[in-house]
Amino acid sequence: MISKRVEQLQPSGIRQFFDLVLGMKEVISLGVGEPDFVTPWNIREAGIYALEKGYTSYTSNKGLYRLRLIISRFLKKRYGLEYNPDEEILITVGTSEGLDLIMRAILEPREKVLIPQPGYVSYAPVTILAGGKPIYLHTGPEGDFKLNPGIIENAYEQNTKAIILNYPNNPTGVSYNRKELEEIKKIVFKKNLLVISDEIYSELTYDFPHTPFATLKGAKERTIYLNGFSKAYAMTGWRIGYVCGPEKIISAMTKIHQYTIMCVSIISQVAACEALENGRIPVEEMKNEYRRRREFVVQRLNELRLNCLKPQGAFYVFPSIKATGMGSLEFANKLLNAEKVAVVPGTAFGSCGEGFIRISYAAGMENLKEAMNRIERFLKRQCNLK
Repeated sequence: MISKRVEQLQPSGIRQFFDLVLGMKEVISLGVGEPDFVTPWNIREAGIYALEKGYTSYTSNKGLYRLRLIISRFLKKRYGLEYNPDEEILITVGTSEGLDLIMRAILEPREKVLIPQPGYVSYAPVTILAGGKPIYLHTGPEGDFKLNPGIIENAYEQNTKAIILNYPNNPTGVSYNRKELEEIKKIVFKKNLLVISDEIYSELTYDFPHTPFATLKGAKERTIYLNGFSKAYAMTGWRIGYVCGPEKIISAMTKIHQYTIMCVSIISQVAACEALENGRIPVEEMKNEYRRRREFVVQRLNELRLNCLKPQGAFYVFPSIKATGMGSLEFANKLLNAEKVAVVPGTAFGSCGEGFIRISYAAGMENLKEAMNRIERFLKRQCNLK
């Protein structure tokens, strides 16, 4: 009764693990990729006021024109990136729907997509559901978990259609500067690939300016740009994202979107307008707090011999637990049961995540301090570390 494609699909490694956490008392969760901040008041107020004014109807399939225009102006002002709000921007139910629409719009059966690992858990499943085939680009600590032209060249196979870039990256927190992106662009052009650039954490880049891939010379015509409001604006539950790209691709995506979703909630769209027009101060305040937490967590983990790179963006660290002699899932399960600290096994993000765990520092500083103390106690008792 069930499609083989769906039947063979593995459940999300993140959700599967966190089903174990439900109902447990006194657990400090450092796992879910969600800001611990509430959506800023002015954005919430805009949504509330929209409802009070009776904004309860459908919008255009593409989304409110006002929001598409604001996005267009925002990208032009911030990055010099120009998209026509009429034909090149689509409002989606989070970036997750945008990703799904892209795959269904561009892939023919068995066409291949290059997917970096460790990487976000949805990339491979949505490729498979669209009839495509994932080709994994394995990265590791020896190369700072970054893609380079050699990795792409070696993994490339005939009938490959696209490559996914995600930066700042979930789960590692690494990002790319303009010089690094230019090197990736060369191989992308050589192989004639479409680029699906997931930049949902762009506003949470710490150490250098974020560079959208589409701003590189000649890249815009082959780039599908994904972004949204969940992470930087603490709007996960509003479920609103957007996709920018060539008119032909956006048109194809809109065709699927209108038959499956119709449109994004008008209330969320009005709130998103407020976020882009008047949300810079809260975003900077949240970003500064994440930066403070990053410094604390990285220092503590390295002191505990759980070596990790300092993330350049997002709100994750990806420390090695190889010194403990445990596998990722074993470590996460034992830590949860012994000290009630929930982290995500690195294997949830691909096979090359073995030997690592993902920790989210989108948690209050007091929780982070207590969690690090519990991890230290766990290491002393279980592994004779520290």
